[in-house]
Amino acid sequence: MFEQILVPTDGSEAAGRAVDLALDIAETYDSGLHTVYVVDIGSLAADEDSDGWLIERALEADGERAITEVRERAVGADIPVESGIRYGRPYKTILQYVDDNDIDLVVLGTHGRRGLDHYLLGSVTERVVRTAPVPVLTVRATDRPATE
Repeated sequence: MFEQILVPTDGSEAAGRAVDLALDIAETYDSGLHTVYVVDIGSLAADEDSDGWLIERALEADGERAITEVRERAVGADIPVESGIRYGRPYKTILQYVDDNDIDLVVLGTHGRRGLDHYLLGSVTERVVRTAPVPVLTVRATDRPATE
């Protein structure tokens, strides 16, 4: 049913819960697993005199830690895994990854923000859900209801 599953990660609790579910699905359907961490280059300063490159390196280090954790868990469960860091706007980069890698299912964590927080912060998950050409399964960070 699902041959290739993508679980983007940012190392958060929500992403961790999505990884748990993605691993269960991959094991059930004997699927391959992909995990990516997207460095949002749009939020980094383009000025060479700025410290944008330091932020980018820190984000890359965070990304390596996040995807290494997913990769180790997949290998431990004997699930084939591909992983990497990508650069760009997160939702666009995720959608491009889906197209480039014949992904059948995307499993994404969500923080469940609503109201002003959601408006100000935006939602990568929401954009992926609205525009992905494949099914997207969302997983809340906690079992608690979203805050208003």
